[in-house]
Amino acid sequence: MSQEFTDASFEAEVLDSEIPVLVDFWAPWCGPCKLVAPIVDELAGVYQGKLKVGKLNTDDNQQVAMRYGIMSIPTLLIFKAGEVSAKIVGAQSKQAIAAKIDSVLAP
Repeated sequence: MSQEFTDASFEAEVLDSEIPVLVDFWAPWCGPCKLVAPIVDELAGVYQGKLKVGKLNTDDNQQVAMRYGIMSIPTLLIFKAGEVSAKIVGAQSKQAIAAKIDSVLAP
């Protein structure tokens, strides 16, 4: 449901996107990331067509993680017009994440 972003694809897929993009910064060894992953996948379906959703493995793609100062994971960043519009650090409920998304998508 969500796609994989990399250092190489980040600019084209996220910064140049026509619609807002939620990026889930995660790593395979991160327990809380595993709790957030199904929520992010579910929200990708809920917001299909209005929000692009993807994951970025911070172990494999350190340039983007450093560029945005990702110090702890999971961190969710929501980009709108190439800029960070919202940030969620740590495992959050589906409702909390959806509320952030809604605030970014609101006109």
